[in-house]
Amino acid sequence: MEFHSPYSHGFVRCATCTPACEVADPDFNAQAVIDLARDGHDQDVALMVFPELCISGYAIDDLLGQDALLDAVEASIATIVSASEKLTPVLLIGAPLRHEGRLFNCALAIHSGKILGIVPKTHLPNYREFYEKRWFASGRSVRNAEISVGGHIAPFGIDLLFAAREVPDFVFHVEICEDLWAPAPPSDFGALAGALILANLSASNITVGKAVVRKLLCSAQSARTWSAYLYSAAGPGESTTDLAWDGQACIYELGELLAETARFPTGSQMCIADIDLQRLRLERMRTGTFNDAATLNLGDKPFRRIDFDFNAPSVRADLIRPVARYPFVPADPRRLDQDCYETFNIQVQGLMKRLKTTGIKRLCIGVSGGLDSTHALLIAARAFDQLAWPRSDILGFTMPGFATGDATKTNAWALMRNLGVSAEEIDIRPLASQLLKDLKHPFAAGEPVYDVTFENVQAGLRTDFLFRAANQRGALVLGTGDLSEIALGWSTYGVGDQMSHYNVNASVSKTLIQHLVRWVIKSELFDDQTDETLENILDTVISPELVPADDQGNIQSTEDKIGPYDLHDFFLFYITRFGLKPSKVAYLAHAAWSSRESGLWPSHFPETKKREFDLPAIKHWLEHFLYRFFTTSQFKRSASPNGPKVTSGGSLSPRGDWRAPSDGNARVWLKELKDNDD
Repeated sequence: MEFHSPYSHGFVRCATCTPACEVADPDFNAQAVIDLARDGHDQDVALMVFPELCISGYAIDDLLGQDALLDAVEASIATIVSASEKLTPVLLIGAPLRHEGRLFNCALAIHSGKILGIVPKTHLPNYREFYEKRWFASGRSVRNAEISVGGHIAPFGIDLLFAAREVPDFVFHVEICEDLWAPAPPSDFGALAGALILANLSASNITVGKAVVRKLLCSAQSARTWSAYLYSAAGPGESTTDLAWDGQACIYELGELLAETARFPTGSQMCIADIDLQRLRLERMRTGTFNDAATLNLGDKPFRRIDFDFNAPSVRADLIRPVARYPFVPADPRRLDQDCYETFNIQVQGLMKRLKTTGIKRLCIGVSGGLDSTHALLIAARAFDQLAWPRSDILGFTMPGFATGDATKTNAWALMRNLGVSAEEIDIRPLASQLLKDLKHPFAAGEPVYDVTFENVQAGLRTDFLFRAANQRGALVLGTGDLSEIALGWSTYGVGDQMSHYNVNASVSKTLIQHLVRWVIKSELFDDQTDETLENILDTVISPELVPADDQGNIQSTEDKIGPYDLHDFFLFYITRFGLKPSKVAYLAHAAWSSRESGLWPSHFPETKKREFDLPAIKHWLEHFLYRFFTTSQFKRSASPNGPKVTSGGSLSPRGDWRAPSDGNARVWLKELKDNDD
């Protein structure tokens, strides 16, 4: 399969469907299913979920006791089975079926001219508007059984798990409507038995507010079972004698909504999303709680695994799922506001606890006029306000070197003055010049040599001064380096900016920090003069300001040296948080970044920041990231100072989310990316 086929990267395309329906007209309803199935086939869908009792209609009451109708249902099922011979998708359809003198509300799995298996509904609602026990028997005790339907013999029971032979991880479980609303739904046990996709065939009449509850249930079930949850409710054509229907269908993965249909449609419709089965499997594998639960709960509930042949489409196709360009920055403005509020206050609380525990009431911080030190200083000011300590006990130092610009120094001074902290300026150039002279560095002889030694002499002197000032004045050194810099090793080791007494930014990504500063302005936590300075800082190019500007006046750019943080944060999230292969990370990045129209775009980003990256550029910078992350920077992370974990994206603390050998290498990851370079 090609690089651009979702199936070649561990995705399986799924659809939840709301077909048009006619009351007690199996022929019409079967044709509506077939029409949607053909549409799904044309779009390379692997699994399609239809509503509960969609062949007969759900709200037909005592008509369910009529043999004429039930015979027609079986004949229509045979028609669907025959039509499926030339279709790719597995079809999950709902129908009433007779078995051993009882009637069951069933879900049928149909594929390639066969009925793979049939699952009866476990929990039958019999309250308020529901009377299912009047017509149906519960399937709760049906295991290891078979059923005959329209001349087809198929496995029958609540103990069925369906698995594709040729597609790794394509394993699904089926439940029906009320099953999800009950405590300990059947899908709990299906997930514990290995199903990564959980499907719910539902009818579910609509009442005011019910759609929100359904989505909450689907979201929660996919999150707590580390799965994808596919839900389809009955729609147009169902009887409205006493009820109404909205045709709600949705797809969730790990609690996140991937796709949903419009509600109250007038005809057939479906929504489609590519499910990341690899990500789900890796989440379960790395979460011991899931496997403990499986051991505890599955002893007396064995499942039959129904294996089936499935040839995944190999055509070139775009990925159908939202891919956030900035996984640390929610695209939804309300969610972003909430994340910024929580991030900021987690950082404040972490610093307050450290200060109270040590009994030290002063802080030393280097203030460069850049984003990271600005944000750390804002955290410090807020923490001191909460503790009712004077901000004057925050000791801010601006320490200009050989490349410090007037704009950043002006911003640093303005910020410190506006916040009312104790501000000093220490010119490190005399000490740096002496040290470079003692090292016999060419710069000391007048040569314009700006190598790593030239840079690190300045960075080291700044941190050395902060520690000595902290010793002298009874203070803690507050770190400012962010998660992205820690990932790339973009810091000077030892007595350099890699070290501090406590680092509030340790698990905050570069792409998130600018939004935190914007949130501070929006929240009016400080005065107007401070906000004005913060706006100026937001417009500043990201630079360590260690190398003088070139002949054209261009200042040193961090991103020109190590690559765009937009991509590096993307790589960091998917490699460390989910453990995905580099080739898949490149595929996801391409899906998100190949054009301005692709990927989720936070509206809060300035229009001028909308970048585009083609696949060669993505792979180039991914190679760069892999080498820096796995080979050259772990030893720095192994000696990281304390700092609070902030986001679910994780941290790189050696005591927390990321533990790795300091003498590792990137060979396996670079080889995997190269071997899949097509």
